[in-house]
Amino acid sequence: MPDSTAPAGQGPRTRVRPYRYEDADEFAALARDSRALHHPWLFPPLTPEAYRDYAGGVIEDPTKAGFLVCELTDGDPTAGGGRIAGFININNIVRGGFLSGALGYGAFAHAAGRGLMGEGLRHVLRHAFGPLGLHRLEANIQPANTASIALVRGAGFRYEGYSPDFLRIDGHWRDHERWAITADMVRDTAAGGLSGPSG
Repeated sequence: MPDSTAPAGQGPRTRVRPYRYEDADEFAALARDSRALHHPWLFPPLTPEAYRDYAGGVIEDPTKAGFLVCELTDGDPTAGGGRIAGFININNIVRGGFLSGALGYGAFAHAAGRGLMGEGLRHVLRHAFGPLGLHRLEANIQPANTASIALVRGAGFRYEGYSPDFLRIDGHWRDHERWAITADMVRDTAAGGLSGPSG
């Protein structure tokens, strides 16, 4: 099986790399600073201890691949990748006839609306449809989460349907839209291979 912990890529503005336990303090501080942005859509870990449990669940689980989108800076373009801008997870990876995964992600407040997550998502798509060998990724998004829908639409995902009471979040069953992309869709829309449309 391909190594899900390998770096996912680097572009002009971001480097995408796997979760590390030593990111706990930075990740948790950024999550606390971003609570207003995230509510009511997602609830990332707010303490270093919670982050280590969360990251461990991603790092140790072969049905998951998790990545941090880091902003490149002029002074340190390659080492750690710079300040964490957000995170992208591929969950529920199923092999066999499916070769699919469920996408989850979130930006931190300082990076929201700056295009960093769009570039990071393109790196993750290349990794998912390249080294990870997947065929399809699906993102399930609450209809009012317009920024999240814009992110996947900009990456070339297609709308596939509406699922009432799809997922329990913050104590309530939430309706979701289903958006998906396949390896062939990315190849068809990206001249020269798995680069993905800009966004």
